[in-house]
Order: sequence, then C-alpha cells, then structure tokens
Amino acid sequence: MKLEGKSLKHDFFKFILPAVASQWVFALYTMVDGMFVARGVSETALAAVNIASPFVTGMFALSLTFAVGTSTIVALLFGQKKIKEAREVFSQNMTVLTAVSLLITVGVLGGITGFGKFLGATETTLPYVKEYISTIAPFAVCFILSYSFEILISTDGYPALATVIVSLGVILNCILDYLFVFVLHKGVSGAAFATGISQTVVIVFYLKHFLGKKGTIKFCRYPFRPVLILREMRNGFPSGITELSAGIITFVFNQAIIRYLNEDAIVSYSIISYINAIVIMSMVGVAQGCQPLVSYYYGKGEKEKCRRLLKYELCTVAAASVLAVGVCCFLADKIVGIFISANLIELRKYSAQVFRVFILSFLLAGYNVAAAGYFTAIEKPGTAVVISLGRGLVMLIISMVILTALFGGKGIWWAAALSEALCLVVSVLLLKREGTG
Repeated sequence: MKLEGKSLKHDFFKFILPAVASQWVFALYTMVDGMFVARGVSETALAAVNIASPFVTGMFALSLTFAVGTSTIVALLFGQKKIKEAREVFSQNMTVLTAVSLLITVGVLGGITGFGKFLGATETTLPYVKEYISTIAPFAVCFILSYSFEILISTDGYPALATVIVSLGVILNCILDYLFVFVLHKGVSGAAFATGISQTVVIVFYLKHFLGKKGTIKFCRYPFRPVLILREMRNGFPSGITELSAGIITFVFNQAIIRYLNEDAIVSYSIISYINAIVIMSMVGVAQGCQPLVSYYYGKGEKEKCRRLLKYELCTVAAASVLAVGVCCFLADKIVGIFISANLIELRKYSAQVFRVFILSFLLAGYNVAAAGYFTAIEKPGTAVVISLGRGLVMLIISMVILTALFGGKGIWWAAALSEALCLVVSVLLLKREGTG
C-alpha cells in the first residue's frame, strides 16, 4: 500500500501539499472566469458570475460529499486488507454520481430563470446569471466526477498525479477563457464554456489512471448496496458542508448586501469571495490530504498516530492562516485592482477597505475546518456536521443578524469573523471531549 512511507510527518506533507495545490486549482476555475469576465465584459458581469458561483460550489460540494465518504471507506478497507470490497465501493460511487449529475443538469435547465432569481440575481444581473448557468449545467457530470476522481487518486496513493492533472485543467481553462472572451467575444457564456471544456478534458486523464495497470483502486462489477450510499453520505456530509460553506456564505452575503447596501458592494464581495475560496480551500486541502492517512491508521487501530496527524494539521493551518492574513492585508489594493477598472477609484477604495475587515476570519477558519475533517476521517460524521454546519450556516446567519441589527450594512463585513469565533468555541470543546484537544 502507498499510505505508509518514510515517516508519519513525511507522509503528512506528501499528501497535504498536492491536496492543497489541487484545491487552489479548483478555486482558480471560477476566479479565472471572474477575472476574464471583469476585464472582457464588465463589472456587472463579474457580479453575475459571483451570484452564480454557489451553483458551481454546490456541484463541488456534492462531489466532495461522496468522494470523502467513499475515500474514508476505501482507506479503512485498505487498512483491513479488503481490496476487493474497496474496489466495489469505488465503482458503485461513480455510477451513483453519474446518475445524480444528469438529474442536476435536467433540473437546473428546466427552471433556469427561477433558479437565477433564487441565487439573488437582479434585473441587471439576471441575463448574465442565466447565460453562465445554462452553459455550465450541461457539464455537471464532468464537474462532479472530476473532483471525486481527484480525491480518490490521492487515496490510491498518487496525490502528486492528482495535482498535475488539475493543474493542466486550469491552464487549459485560462487559455480557453482568453480565446472565448477576448478573441471570439463570447462573453459570460464563453467563460463558462471554457471551464466546462477544461473539466471534460481532465476526466480523460483521470480515467487513464483508473483504467490502467497502476494503482490499487479499479473499476469492477459490484453488487448494488444502497446502504453504502447512506454510509458515504453520512461520512462525507461534513466535508460537503465545509465545501458548500463558501457557496452558502456567498449566498447569505449577496442577500444581505442587496438589502442593506447596493450592487456595487456585490462587486466588492465578488473579489472577497474569490480570495476567501482560495484560503478556505487551502485549509480544506490540508484536511482532505490528511484524511486518507487518519482513516488508514484508524482502521488499523493505531489511534496515537491519528492524534499526531491532527496536531500536524492544526499547526499547519495556524501558520497558513497567519500568512494568508498578512499577504492579503499587504496586497489588498493590488488584488482589488486586478478586477476593478482604474477609473472606478471609489469602488476600488471601498473594496480594499472591506476586504481588510473580512480577512480577519481567516485567522480562525483553519482550526474549524481541520477539526471537522478529523472527525470525518475517524467516522464520526455527526460531530463533524455540528462544526461544519456551525461555521457554514448557523453561526454565520446568527452573526449576520446580530451585526446588521447593531451596525447596519457595515456589520456585514464583520459577520464571517464573528461566525468563525463562535464556531471555534464549539470545535475546541468537541476535540477536548474526544481527548485530542
């Protein structure tokens, strides 16, 4: 098996570094679309892509739910030397995801206008939102399968290969974005089409691995077991919520901004959401990269190694959080300048100002994400769900209601930091109860 190497710390970094890089690449897919749309179409189109982004995040969250749930079971079976059963779990998962993806495509395209309004599109942004989503939706199966393949290749012991494949995808996305938006002038639909094509191409590379001779995980015939689907969903749900939290946060913020501020502020938040996605997905990458190792040693009954891996996780996300805040604070004006035209001086100034407030949430988010990931890896999804739902929905809504009631629109930008702080208290208490805090 490729889940044991030179040392535990060596294995930890061997798995998390490619996982973090892969998460950056996935975050860059929508960010690249936003950059090209902002420069090639308009700031209004950028806001529309941001409004539509929870749909893409939702697809990734669904994929992650099944991928992490499947990965946890596969790694546990690897630890128990049950290779045939592990392959059956993998094969059934891919069949289920394909069927669900097709249902999503049909459902979204059948109610595109209502779906766009639900996400928060206004009369100004609705045409762009519909254009973006209607182009992305037919590629749902590619989005969902590619993310799942990426995680399971890492579980198979090839994390670096997963990083190479997703990196090729984002490079292709950049090239196609430039071609469709700036050369062919296809606007928002061109950016969406570029992303869909990129996801389709990477599927080919993933299949080459799973259909080839390398690796342990293979496609095989399997007896259909619905109980496995429920187990996968139960195990992966916390990670799915963590992934979906970026989309939920975007949705909640967009609704609050429309109510208390204006559409210009949505442009500001669009920029914030892209950076937030990169930072949070970096933390998710640490948790995901470590998950196969924790599950593997938990399956072998070596709980002390599980606790050591958790400590490595927490130290890593703490250092990354401080670094992220420092870099974002120092480069806030330059980051904003990538998306907003130089002649919109006031919007640039305001965006940089609220960006520096929002990034304080980064200092606490990593601990919560790592704690939820650890409980998922040891098959305690209920505890993980408490943390994931807390930071991604419950605490955020509570924080938003309190701060907007006290400070109006200005309170919106502090809501993420307060939400993470409230959730941190819960995470610490749960880890102490587990004997790992």
